[in-house]
Amino acid sequence: MASIPSNAICGVEIHYPIMRKTIRFTAASLFAGAMLAATAGAQTISIKGSDTLGAKLVPQLKEAFVAKNPGVKFEIAAEGSSTAFPALANGTAQIGMSSRKAKPEEITNARAKGIKLNEVEACHDMIVVVVNKGNKLKSLTKDQVAKIFTGAVKDWSEVGGAPGPISIYTRNTSSGTYKDWQTLAMGGKDYAGSSQKLAGNEQIAEEVAKNKNGVGYVGLAYAKKSGLVDVTIDGVEPVATNAKKYAYSRACYYYVPENADATTKSFIEFATGAEGQKIAKSLGFVPN
Repeated sequence: MASIPSNAICGVEIHYPIMRKTIRFTAASLFAGAMLAATAGAQTISIKGSDTLGAKLVPQLKEAFVAKNPGVKFEIAAEGSSTAFPALANGTAQIGMSSRKAKPEEITNARAKGIKLNEVEACHDMIVVVVNKGNKLKSLTKDQVAKIFTGAVKDWSEVGGAPGPISIYTRNTSSGTYKDWQTLAMGGKDYAGSSQKLAGNEQIAEEVAKNKNGVGYVGLAYAKKSGLVDVTIDGVEPVATNAKKYAYSRACYYYVPENADATTKSFIEFATGAEGQKIAKSLGFVPN
């Protein structure tokens, strides 16, 4: 695989593969923390994009990284995967978070502004169907899920539940999860016209927990909220050990400019290394 070498960080040379290839950081720099603390000063890393990554995981990665590199500051805006790429292209973000792969036009738009983006696999996630704890229906087939979210099925009694109109909660259109769900669960079809679009995983979890007829989807890290029940799909439970066979599993990504500075690269190395992946696992993500 062709690669473009970057500057060595504390004696460990990190190689960034060509654009659109997933890269994994396998080198662990023993002295990066001390070096960055001495050289980074008051540098601020701006990270924008996915709510799935940015609401819980990246803030905790930040705290752990800053504990070792107190001179580094962060700004995190988790407003949806689609917001990452314009910010990277115009230079207002050093790292983009995305719960989906970048679209070709997003890569092209950044390149047109002189920014080549490298794709880094952050971790794996499972998109979990959740219902209210009062709903006695604990399992669905993929076909039933598709019919619910497209509006072909409108009442719980049509899929073996107690009678009641189905209330659908989804992510908004700037979300990578919104688009992933259309692909993974709905065969690319449109959402039901009655579906209610919300900003993030936590908002969906809150609404479903309050509505006895509610249904929605959230990342695995958000599926255990009080008042929710996660739904088994085609006999497969949504737990980390089933990630490879669960119907709605996916990778999540960081996007980083090819010419990113040493501190940004060191944070990505930390996030995808052993300690960062341990934090991801503790929050309910599936480590790489």
